[in-house]
Amino acid sequence: MRKGKFWRTESGLAFLFLLPACVFLLLFMFYPIVYVILMSFFRVNKLGDLVSFSGLANFRFMFDRPEFWQIIIRSCVWTASAVAVKTGIGLVIALLLNVDFRGRKIARSLVIIPWASSVPISAMIWQWTYNNDFGLLNHTLRALRVFGEPPIWLAEPRPAFFANLWVDIWCGIPFMALVFLAGLQAIPQELYEAAEVDGATPFAKFRFVTLPLLSNVLTVATLLSILWTFNDFNVIYVLTGGGPGTSTDILITYIYKYAFQYLRFGPAAAMAVITFVILLTVSILYARSYFKGGVY
Repeated sequence: MRKGKFWRTESGLAFLFLLPACVFLLLFMFYPIVYVILMSFFRVNKLGDLVSFSGLANFRFMFDRPEFWQIIIRSCVWTASAVAVKTGIGLVIALLLNVDFRGRKIARSLVIIPWASSVPISAMIWQWTYNNDFGLLNHTLRALRVFGEPPIWLAEPRPAFFANLWVDIWCGIPFMALVFLAGLQAIPQELYEAAEVDGATPFAKFRFVTLPLLSNVLTVATLLSILWTFNDFNVIYVLTGGGPGTSTDILITYIYKYAFQYLRFGPAAAMAVITFVILLTVSILYARSYFKGGVY
C-alpha cells in the first residue's frame, strides 16, 4: 500500500482521530511521570532544574526521617478505613434505594448532593461545622451534653484525623452508592423470584444472588476508591493543611509540602515515586486476585 493511501483507509482515519489524544497523553501524563522519576535520582535546585546525579540520596533522606514512616502508616490506615466505610454504607444505601417505595426518586436525588458539590466546597462547609465556637457539631454536642466539653476538632491531632476521615467518607459515599445501585438494577429479577420459590430468606438472596452478581462492580468501585482515597489531597488541605504539625498529613499532602512549601523537589519526587510504586503494587495484587477468582 502506498503511503499516501494509508490516511484514506479506515485504519488511517482512526489513527488520525486518535492522534490528538495520544499527543495530549504524552505531553500531560507520560512526560511529567518520567520527569518526576528522573528528578527523584537528581539533586534539584529551587527552580526545579536538575543539577547533578545523586543516586538514591533523595530516597535515603526520606527513609531516615521518622515521621515519613508514620505518614506512610497513616496513609494506609486512612485509605483502608475510608474505603471500608464508604463501601459498607454505599452498599446499604444502594440496597435501600433499590427497593420500590414512595419518594424513591427524591431520595436518590438527595444522595447525589455530596457528590455533586465539589470536594473543596464540601470541606469548607464541614470546616464551619467543626468550628469550636460557632460550629453546629459542638453546639449540638454541648446541648445534648454527650461528652462533656467536646473536642476542638481541627486543633487536636486525633480528633482532626477523624474529622478529615469523615469528610472524605461523606464525599465518597454517593459515588459508591450510585455505582452499586446501577449494578443492582442489572441483576435479573427472575433470579430473585426463583430464589423465593425455593424458600430463600432475604439474607440468603443477598448472599447467593446479590453478592456474586455484584462482585464485578464491587471490585472495580473498591479499586477506584482505593486509588482516589490514597491520593485525596483536597479534604486534608482545606480542613487542616496536614496539621496540627504533621498529625493529619498523608503522603500526598506531605509531597505537596516538600515540593511547594519547602521547595525540596528531589525528596518530593522520591516520595511521589514511592506513592506510585505503592499504588501500582496494590492495583496489580488487587487485579490478580480479581482475575484469579474468575470474576470478569
